[in-house]
Amino acid sequence: MNIIIVGCGKVGLELADQLSAEGHAVTMMDTNSQLMKTALGPLDVQGVVGNGTSYRAQMEAGILEADLLIAVTDIDETSLLSCLIAKKAGNCQTIARVRDPSYFEEIRFIKEELGLSMAINPDRAAAAYIARLIQIPSAMEIDSFAKGRVNLVRFQVPSDSPLIGMPLKDISGRSGVEMLVCMIERNGEVIIPDGNRSIEQGDALWIVVNLPRIQKMFRVFGVRSHGIKNVMIAGGGRVAFYLAQSLIRSKIRVKLIEVNAAKCRRLSEELPEAEIVCGDATDEQLLHEEGIEDTDAFVSLTNIDEENIMLSLYAQKVSDAKRITKISRITFEEVINNLPLGTVVCPRTITTERILRYVRSMENASDSNVETLYHLAGDRAEALEFIVRDNAQTRRMVDVPLMELKLKSDLLICCINRGGVIITPGGRDTLQIGDTVIVVTTHKGLRDLTDILKD
Repeated sequence: MNIIIVGCGKVGLELADQLSAEGHAVTMMDTNSQLMKTALGPLDVQGVVGNGTSYRAQMEAGILEADLLIAVTDIDETSLLSCLIAKKAGNCQTIARVRDPSYFEEIRFIKEELGLSMAINPDRAAAAYIARLIQIPSAMEIDSFAKGRVNLVRFQVPSDSPLIGMPLKDISGRSGVEMLVCMIERNGEVIIPDGNRSIEQGDALWIVVNLPRIQKMFRVFGVRSHGIKNVMIAGGGRVAFYLAQSLIRSKIRVKLIEVNAAKCRRLSEELPEAEIVCGDATDEQLLHEEGIEDTDAFVSLTNIDEENIMLSLYAQKVSDAKRITKISRITFEEVINNLPLGTVVCPRTITTERILRYVRSMENASDSNVETLYHLAGDRAEALEFIVRDNAQTRRMVDVPLMELKLKSDLLICCINRGGVIITPGGRDTLQIGDTVIVVTTHKGLRDLTDILKD
């Protein structure tokens, strides 16, 4: 597809990198010529210096041939107007990143009037993801497939787990829980395992399991899990506000610490059910006075990454709370991943993933049958959901036992969704037309179900 991205910030560059790697023709637009020159150097994309709100600049960028325009500028009005002009000039699909809560409250009206295909608020998206993590407290990451029926859950194996040393093929039979270990992170290595692999101390596992079985699965692995009844949030920004709203609706007690007095007054008015503490969350004495030792979950959401890291490290030292850490700018991934920060959440990455998912759904109308895609383990692996379509290429895979399919190495079929019935596949199971199939692999760029076969 021909895709124009307006805005050469971090989200725009991340989108450009991913989309061009997937074979799309990408053109970026920004008013800052030096930024464009520096940023686009390593990327295989075109660049146009100009304002996305300019009809002439959009024509130069090729709006008449574009299938999609994505506006991710720093100013909501610029992004929205860029989408409106693209819709009128090129009649392409449009996506806008919209940060202002007042706009997003009226987003249905704005989408209809401007003809937006999609609007995303990064702060709401990040808050929704954090809320899901709190609802399943033992999980470090959660991705959903089959319209929420199936979850891909990442968690750390406890050092005293009774399953350490057990081959993966024996786990479901001995535990009575139907699940499939589809990926192991071990000493910085990503492993797509077969049934003969054993669990080792220190492993982080990615397991495909449906929602009703998650808590039983944790008990089998010896993961200590208890429901979260109270949450302490450091920082009173938009992500914190949306998260507090969601938690209050779920009957979870919220204590929010914010240093800005004016913001505290506003939060007290907007969140009357929450306890708003006006103070510096980096003050150890304040944290102890407010009960950090007894909180079930601690979420670091200040605007400073370094503060969030230090707060989560301190929470890990003085409490048993589930920890969630927001990181917006720091990119030392290997260092961060080795720190006990709990789950690291990046609104930029969540936004990028959501937009990429929409782009892939557009492809489904043409030459791709990837229904859903997630990047795992720092982009070292992917989880994809394919549709088994009725065509000549796919038909040769139907009714063939999975053990007889010549699959690529480092690839595992993890789940089959057959009309809402979730199947944890064994070697004798087969694919049927209309199924959706979840695959985890370290191979990149798979676009069709037949791509999982050896060449």
